[in-house]
Parts: sequence; C-alpha cells; structure tokens
Amino acid sequence: MTSDLLLEVRDLHTRYGRVEALSGVSLDVPAGHIVSVIGANGAGKTTLMNSVMGILPSTGDLLYEGQSLRGIPLETRVARGISLVPERRDLFASMSVADNLTLGAYSRRQQKWRGDLDHVYERFPRLLERRKQLAGTLSGGEQQMLAIGRALMGKPRLLLLDEPSLGLAPLIVRDILRIVKQLQAEGVTVLLVEQNARASLAISDSGYVLETGEVKLSGPARELAQNPELTASYLGG
Repeated sequence: MTSDLLLEVRDLHTRYGRVEALSGVSLDVPAGHIVSVIGANGAGKTTLMNSVMGILPSTGDLLYEGQSLRGIPLETRVARGISLVPERRDLFASMSVADNLTLGAYSRRQQKWRGDLDHVYERFPRLLERRKQLAGTLSGGEQQMLAIGRALMGKPRLLLLDEPSLGLAPLIVRDILRIVKQLQAEGVTVLLVEQNARASLAISDSGYVLETGEVKLSGPARELAQNPELTASYLGG
C-alpha cells in the first residue's frame, strides 16, 4: 500500500439553509487505504459523502490526486474515478439487476465494461442468478451487493460507502465488509461511513469520529478502537 494521499478534505463547510451541517472538517484518505468515518445519527457523515461527491455545495477544498475538485460536476468526478454507494442505495427498483449494473458504466464505452460486468457477477454470484430480476424485489443484502456492484462498474479508484451495513443481518454485514477488504487488496481506496464503529474500525487503516459536524477524534484504527472515550460512546464499553 502506498501512503500518497488520494483525497484531501480541507476545512470543509456545508450548510442546509442557515444550519451548518459540517463545520471545518479536514481529513486525509491515503491511496490504498480504508478510512472510516464514524459517528451518531446527525453527526454529518452522509453530508460529508455528498459534499465529496459534489451532490451538495460546500466551501473549503477537496483535493483528489492533488487537484482541486472545486467546481467539478458530479459526472466528471465519476469519470475521474470517484464512485458513491449512497445510504439508501438509490437503485432503479423497476429495472432489472443487469440494467442497474449497465447504468453504472454509463460514462464508459461498451467494449470497455463488458468484462467488468463479468467480474461483478464473479464477485456477487447471487446477482448473476438474479440478473433478470427487478432490483426492487431483491433482499436488503442483495440490494446492497447490487449497489456496490453498480459503483464498481464505474471502475473507481476511490469508493465512497455510506452505511453499507444499515438494516442488514450480522452475517450479511460480515460478507459486505469482507468484500470491502477484497476491494482494498485489488487497489481500490475506500472512504467508509458507518455507525457500526467496531466492525468498520476492524477493517480500516485509520478513522475519524464526527460529532455535530466536527472531527472530534482521529488516528490509526487500532488506536481508536482502544480509545476509552470512543469505547464508552460507540463501542459499548
């Protein structure tokens, strides 16, 4: 793994009207790492992801591969290798699994992504079995697999995962997080937002704790997992 920074967030501020949801957030995502952002509901985690993706306007700066993303539209960020798996997955429920995956490669030429579709089916055999099934009829775990698979069709270098364990059974969560580690081994950098602090820190290299839109704690994942303050607040200690 390299320690070069793929994403740098600097003094990020994001507002909803008069309410400031992020107040000067700064964090680093080294290439090849998994970085977790943990915090309670309303801490600003999803706002952070949507700001990085360009869905929400913000001030401060976002540097990707050393270049500012200021003014860069969402579609261009996707083309440059940033993909988001949103908290609510945002699948096209009335379309088939195969069509949802194909839409994930909308910015790429057809001959370039056919092989990647096969790779997604190899990674998620259940999606191959259900490729003609409507996305809205899948189980929660299968929908999460489809959402991740669709993001992978964009060939991301940076994958933003927003609450991938939300509403899923523990065994499915374990499978999803195992897949995240596999992606890291294949060279994908991951920014992971999670309420399940223990599980996310267990697979991460470093982490940040958000509270009311501000970074309250940060450091190597192993140290955060042993931090008494974090243990009392998030790890059931």
